[in-house]
Amino acid sequence: MTTTELDVSKARALTPGCERVIHFNNAGCGLMSQPVLDTVIGHTQLEARMGSYEAAALKADAIDAVYTSFAKLLNCNADEIALTDGATQAWHRAFHSVPLAKGDRVLTANNEYNSNWLSLRRTCDKVGASLEVVPSDANGLLDVQALKNMLDDRVKLVAITQITNSNGMVNPVVEVGAALRGTNAIYLLDACQAVGQMPMDVERIGCDLLSGAGRKFLRGPRGTGFMYVRRSVLDRVEPAVIDIHAAQWTGRDTFKWRPDARRFEQMEFSVADRLGMGAAVDHALSWGLDAIEERILGLSTLLRKRLNELPGVQVRDQGTRPSGINTFTIEGKDLNALLLTLRAQGINTSVTNFDWAWLDLQARGIERIMRASLHYYNTEEEVERFVEAIARA
Repeated sequence: MTTTELDVSKARALTPGCERVIHFNNAGCGLMSQPVLDTVIGHTQLEARMGSYEAAALKADAIDAVYTSFAKLLNCNADEIALTDGATQAWHRAFHSVPLAKGDRVLTANNEYNSNWLSLRRTCDKVGASLEVVPSDANGLLDVQALKNMLDDRVKLVAITQITNSNGMVNPVVEVGAALRGTNAIYLLDACQAVGQMPMDVERIGCDLLSGAGRKFLRGPRGTGFMYVRRSVLDRVEPAVIDIHAAQWTGRDTFKWRPDARRFEQMEFSVADRLGMGAAVDHALSWGLDAIEERILGLSTLLRKRLNELPGVQVRDQGTRPSGINTFTIEGKDLNALLLTLRAQGINTSVTNFDWAWLDLQARGIERIMRASLHYYNTEEEVERFVEAIARA
């Protein structure tokens, strides 16, 4: 197996959790690095010593720098970034800003994340819009040609997820962007599982709105998220929530929105957590996203190979481009019980149940699936120990 030049020993030394657990649940929550931990604790202590508002004023430049870091990560402008209190909040703020009316059409994929689907379904039902699923191709990916065939002037939104949480496949997001170029449809991309494990370029992708998490492969604190809002669509969308941070009160009965993506934010937030998320972005950039992806894919290739060698184990990944999310089932085994058994051995994984991925798992006749999501600080030895634990099961 080829390995990257990334210094795994250094990465692990900077990750306190590596001393205690084999963490194969990075698609749920990555292990925070020491720089992230120091940033969050340091600012919290500063607030305790001098007051929260005063500490925020002192760190104003550092807070602004978080937007610059995200702009570098996504290849966009800093004024196209908004910070939120989680990925779900980011996606919902993006989605609910898109004006939809009776007769409009919304397109999504057959592997859309459950929370996204529920909100798409409820809103379309409420306003009288049509929610339609683009068929998948033979590999389970969104069929781009089918998408092209479905496009017309009534399609106002195309909302898809870049990497599916229940099968690890990477949708053809660049091709989707190319198909939508020149149309009136707004392109909303859920990049929750992609940002932090592979290079991201919103210009190449062509999305108008993007949401992501701080806690997953970026390895930031929980309760942090972010949005990208393309400048050219800023006046076509309108935040569902407004306060004095998002807009300026210009008269008794008038106001004007902020001129940038921060109109999607609110005044109150955890400064410590947002600084921690910025530290996580800087930490990822310091390694290089190409090197991170290479390392993750090398480990994932090894894991899938070893799992395929075990009797009764069926790897359930789909798509043509692999990711760090590896899924499998075990014949006759209660995966929820196995999850607890592994956790007792210091091995973290997760189980995706039917309720969490209804569209995908129902179509494949799978009730629940085990997910092992790897990161660059994991090792080949940890993969072998994990496979041995599965074999004993």
